[in-house]
Amino acid sequence: MFQSRTHTCNELRMEHVGQKVTIVGWMENVREVGNNFAFVVVRDFYGTTQVVVENETMMSIVKGINKESTISVEGVVRERASKNPKLPTGDIEIVPEKIEVLGRCRYNELPFEINRSREADEAQRLKYRYLDLRNPAVKKNIILRCNVVSALRQAMTEHGFLEITTPILTASSPEGARDYLVPARKHPGKFYALPQAPQQFKQLLMTSGFDRYFQIAPCFRDEDARGDRSPGEFYQLDMEMAFASQEDVFAVLEDVLPPIFAKYGTYDIASTAPFRRIKYLDALETYGSDKPDLRIDLTAKDVTALLSDCGFEPFADGEVKAIPVSNCSLTRKQIEKLLADCEVTAGVKSYWFKTDETGAIAGGVAKFVQEKKEELTEALSLAPNTLVILCSGKKTLAQKAAGVAIKTFGAAVPGHMDKERYEFCWIVDFPMYEIGEESGELEFCHNPFSMPSGGLEVLLKAERGEIDPLSITADQYDLVCNGVELSSGAVRNHDPEIMVKAFEMVRLGEEDVKKKFPAMYNAFCYGAPPHAGIAPGVDRMVMLLAGEDSIREVIPFPMNKSAQDIMMGAPSEVTQKQLDELHIAVVGEVEE
Repeated sequence: MFQSRTHTCNELRMEHVGQKVTIVGWMENVREVGNNFAFVVVRDFYGTTQVVVENETMMSIVKGINKESTISVEGVVRERASKNPKLPTGDIEIVPEKIEVLGRCRYNELPFEINRSREADEAQRLKYRYLDLRNPAVKKNIILRCNVVSALRQAMTEHGFLEITTPILTASSPEGARDYLVPARKHPGKFYALPQAPQQFKQLLMTSGFDRYFQIAPCFRDEDARGDRSPGEFYQLDMEMAFASQEDVFAVLEDVLPPIFAKYGTYDIASTAPFRRIKYLDALETYGSDKPDLRIDLTAKDVTALLSDCGFEPFADGEVKAIPVSNCSLTRKQIEKLLADCEVTAGVKSYWFKTDETGAIAGGVAKFVQEKKEELTEALSLAPNTLVILCSGKKTLAQKAAGVAIKTFGAAVPGHMDKERYEFCWIVDFPMYEIGEESGELEFCHNPFSMPSGGLEVLLKAERGEIDPLSITADQYDLVCNGVELSSGAVRNHDPEIMVKAFEMVRLGEEDVKKKFPAMYNAFCYGAPPHAGIAPGVDRMVMLLAGEDSIREVIPFPMNKSAQDIMMGAPSEVTQKQLDELHIAVVGEVEE
């Protein structure tokens, strides 16, 4: 217990009545009633306690203190005449004998009201984050984060994993996002990079003879912000297992995560092992997304063969996906408003028709599909009062539009989303390669370190022209929860011969592999164990558990959407002397 207090502001109860106590905290509010009578609320980390001022001496002290000053109150506990059942300390109050200012707030007005800070402008909240964090509603997310990280550490340790930290200053590596570079003062013209992930280091640990590794790893990527992605830096539960398969990784996370989600989550129901597994291409075709929200029961069906010749021009080219929404009572106006929202998100227009109480087709594009009623009824299992959303275009566009429609209408139409639960699934069998949009040539689709399913043999078949390289899948997997991708992982390509052949498929030879990944390539040449791993995002996990829509709500000191820390003023200019020491010249115009 801190020596200047006897109790916290959430600790006093009826059994303390008559005791002399000392509490400390922030003066949250003062409500004056008459000349020498006031109610003062004192708040600390743990809660609040009411202090009742009843004499001129104490009143004169209180009047000279601004709200949010830190104070010490020494006095006697008594029973409240008017109790507040909503507060743990609502049965008692303190009559002060001494009030002392410990840290004075020198401003008469605050940027926002502390207990309503979440209603303030985000820029103000981030600028005065230390005030924002005084709000118990904001603070509880950070406490939740601490508890979740502690639970993850304990669970991983119980599963035999060792927590090992890996370097922050390392070499730049082509891992998909832009690096943050750090100039090396002692090596002019050369740079360190902050790690996008500990990917290579954790694989090197496996080659070093460590069997199970994990860490709560800081990762740095120079990429734009999203609701579920913080710019600049983030944390992940990084793990790797030697002599392990995909099944071993799945077994660990299916054992570790559900109890934590059930205990700490906004919802107390979480998927149990085994999590559902969905092939990547099947996820796109059925849910229109590789991050399906399985709390929604809507799915897409391909009706291209049925509707391509129905006379409606948008259905004539490409593919047509249909999403039947049963028991839909939305009006035409409501339907078209939701479809307009979908169009903004998906970038392509979708269409609709509906069956009425008798099963007749009406509304939207009904006149174009009337002749196909029987086939559509059979293909989509149509019942009366069913809304059908139709998404068309190039395959990828039609799938994306279907995915957006599933999420939008699943949430909007009652009975199609069981919101209060955590539904996990594994997305598996990712394509190893794809045709690059810009290059028009074969490129890695996701992680170049993944083992191709079938190993060297399947790569040789592709090289000989016996199979299409685009048909090769990787032993790679994503963990998805409630439509949010928590992590990607893979069985690693630990064999130098297979690694070189995989890179040759994308026009990179052995020398390129040695140059780009020298430590890992050389280490694998000394005998590497098969290994696999994954790295669920801690920030995203806590965001889901807290029921927040923005990841910034669960990060103690987040950057804004432009990757700026407006509280600390970062990024900032540095002195010419610092630049000279680092052999750096700033060229071109510098934006203010």
